[in-house]
Amino acid sequence: MSKLDGTVALVTGGAGGLGEAAVRTLHREGASVVIVDLADERGEKLAADLGSRAVYARASVLEDAELRSALDAAAGLGDLRTVVVAHGGWGVAERMVGRDGSPATLEGFTKTLDLYLSGTFNVARLAAAHMAGLEPQENGERGAIVTTASIAGYEGQIGQAAYAAAKAGVIGLTLAAARDLSATGIRYNTIAPGTMRTAIMESVGDDALAKFTANVPFPKRLGEPAEFADAALFLATNGYVNGEVLRLDGAQRFGPR
Repeated sequence: MSKLDGTVALVTGGAGGLGEAAVRTLHREGASVVIVDLADERGEKLAADLGSRAVYARASVLEDAELRSALDAAAGLGDLRTVVVAHGGWGVAERMVGRDGSPATLEGFTKTLDLYLSGTFNVARLAAAHMAGLEPQENGERGAIVTTASIAGYEGQIGQAAYAAAKAGVIGLTLAAARDLSATGIRYNTIAPGTMRTAIMESVGDDALAKFTANVPFPKRLGEPAEFADAALFLATNGYVNGEVLRLDGAQRFGPR
């Protein structure tokens, strides 16, 4: 019997990519799932494909009212014990000073931080407040939150200043959040993926994919979304892992380019 049987999981960015893989794995392990995204067609189709114990909730990670509605949907299914923050959707590739001498845009920087860092914090704070009101399980735990950073948060590449800063913030938030939430019985961990085989990554073309693969020591390939989902499942169910950032990258370390 899975630890997730009879519980509820909520996944942001759940309609595609890493989030969809997490949704499918958590559902397979017995959890009811709330798919949070802005991609209505994909989200509704995924919920329909999974059938029972799956609902789609349209919500932006930066809109409190929409997130609260998604949390209400989770409450309608049972006790929310697992949250996976896996949304994406925006990125800006800008050098701090361009080749023409112009500075990077402040708008691009702040928009990237808003989505990846502020959005992560917003989901986590609202979900944690919701979980804190639940009865603790036998081990005293009320739930687990898993967020998504990137190895770019450690080794930001040229043109990645905004994204690297946002993901470094997600990494830095992890231990502080775990300590903050210790009194509530909520664990908080993060996954920092390397280059993963998502639809967006595959869109760069075979030549670029071959270059990315060449930079991975072993295994000599891109990571699969299912492997991200397995990592999220591990962090959600191993009760003694808390405040950790798990690199999921095949020993890859980003170079400058």
